[in-house]
Amino acid sequence: MAKGRMEAFSDGVLAIIITIMVLEIKVPHGDTIASLKPLYPVFLSYVLSFIYIGIYWNNHHHMLHTVQHINGSTLWANTHLLFWLSLVPFATDWMGENHFTALPVAVYGVILFMAGFSYYILLHTLIRLHGKDSLLARAIGGDRKGILSNVIYAIGIAVCFVAPAISLVLYAAVAAMWVIPDPRIEKLLYSKELKNERAEKIE
Repeated sequence: MAKGRMEAFSDGVLAIIITIMVLEIKVPHGDTIASLKPLYPVFLSYVLSFIYIGIYWNNHHHMLHTVQHINGSTLWANTHLLFWLSLVPFATDWMGENHFTALPVAVYGVILFMAGFSYYILLHTLIRLHGKDSLLARAIGGDRKGILSNVIYAIGIAVCFVAPAISLVLYAAVAAMWVIPDPRIEKLLYSKELKNERAEKIE
C-alpha cells in the first residue's frame, strides 16, 4: 500500500502535539521581566520537547523518503510511535510545572526511551519489508546511534532520583546528537537522484 496517508497522518499528529505544548505555556499576569521568571522551567521543558518533536518529524520524513510502500505491520509500528510521542506534552508540562523534580523527569525519560524504542521498531519493520539490500537498510547500517540514544535515556532514568539535573543534561545530549538529520540517508538519496538524472539523460 502507498505511504502517503501514513506520512500525512503522522505530520498532523506531530503538529497537534506541538500546538498542545505551546498552549500549556500560560500568559503571566504581570507585565514585567520578573513576572516571566516563574515560567522559565515550563519554557525550558517546552524548548527541549519542541526540539525532540522536530527531530522525530525530520527523521521520520527522511526515513519515508527511502521506501516505496508500507504494510499493516508498518501502520501499527507507526501508531505505536505516535502513541508515545503524544504523551510528550503531558510529561513536558508536568516536568516544567514541578521545576524538574525527580519523578516528572523520570517519567519524561521513560517516554523518550519508549519513543526511541518504537522508532527502532518502525525502522526495522520497514527494513524487513524492503529487504536488507534496500536504501534504508544501507543508510542505517547497525543503527548504533539509535541504540546509544536509548542507553543514554536508560542511564538518565536511573540517575534522576539522585540528580535530576544530570538526567536533563543526558536528555539534551541525545537531542544534540540527533538535531542534524542523519547524513547517511541524505547522501544515499542524493546519489540515487544523481543516478536517476544520468539515466534519464542517456535515454
